[in-house]
Formats: sequence, structure tokens, C-alpha cells
Amino acid sequence: MARYTGPKTKIARKFGEPIFGDDKSFEKKKYPPGQHGNNRRRGKKSEYAIQLMEKQKAKYTYGILERQFRNMFEKANSAKGITGEVLLQMCEKRLDNVVYRLGLSPSRSGARQLVSHKHITINGEIVNIPSYQVKVNDVIGVREKSKSLSVIEESLSNSSAVYEWLSWNSEKKEGTFVSVPERTQIPENINEQFIVELYSK
Repeated sequence: MARYTGPKTKIARKFGEPIFGDDKSFEKKKYPPGQHGNNRRRGKKSEYAIQLMEKQKAKYTYGILERQFRNMFEKANSAKGITGEVLLQMCEKRLDNVVYRLGLSPSRSGARQLVSHKHITINGEIVNIPSYQVKVNDVIGVREKSKSLSVIEESLSNSSAVYEWLSWNSEKKEGTFVSVPERTQIPENINEQFIVELYSK
């Protein structure tokens, strides 16, 4: 399974926000990476550079590589609705992202591992494809044998985020994908219009 495995703090510093989740190293060094850090003079970014950076931020945030992201854009572009909004909704509907949003893992990379290691079920059936697009009313649960996993227990105990488009049953350790999130409900700081403009060139 292809995924980004390089230095995460360096990437987060490049964008100026902890896009991979809590990061103590990022908190210590919030300035851009490089020899001169904050003192380096940076000229005004071109329109293309801004658009490219926004696309990279979205890809790193959701853990999607270029070809897959491009394919998602093509699907979003041919679907009904606002292309940029549909693209973000497709990112949010990925199974690894939903597992992360439900609080079963503190990071998307951890959620991806739970899915690929067959700890997660959809409507009672094991699904080990992180990019699987969850549908409305799908029930996302933890496989019976995996319910006592310490990583899941610990993540749930530390999770406090609540999302309107998801419901959670703590007794059964399962959540329901109630509805596709509106753009205003997606908390990620991404300007999807820049991504649309970049791919439309």
C-alpha cells in the first residue's frame, strides 16, 4: 500500500500547521524548515505556488498520493455539486478518515493501519481498504476480537471531538455515518478552490 513515509514535522512546519495531528516537535519549531528558518527572506508566492501548496496540504492531511488524488478530483469534477466541496467530501468519506474522526485512532496514519490490519468492519463485514468510500447509514465498528486493543481503548479515552455527521455507540464500539458533511462542518483548513483552479489549468 503506497503512502507517504517521510519526515512529518518538516512537512507540517512547511505549511505552518500540525496537519498530521499533535506534534511536540512542531510546537517547538513553528517556523519553516531550512538553514535560516524564520530569518530567510521569502518573496511573494506566485499564484501557481499558492495553488500547488494547497493541493499538497490536502494530500498530506488525508494521506493520499498524487495519482489517487488526481483520480478523486476527476470523479468530483464529473459529479453534481461544487467540485472543490465534493472533493473534500470524498476525502472525508474515506474509511481511514472516518475511523480517525470516530476517535478510534489519534491519527489518520494509525487509522489506516487499523483498517489494513483487518480490525475494522462495515455493516458487520471486515473491510481492509483504507480508501473505501463510506456511504450514508453505514455502520463502522471494531471487529469483536479487536475491541480490547489498547491502542483503540487509549485513543477513545482521549478523544473528545464530536462531528454532526457521525454518531457513536460506546457500548458496541461502533459508529454510524449519518450524512455527508457540509463544507462548513469539515474542520480542515484547506482552500479547495485553489486545488480546483490548479487541476483546471
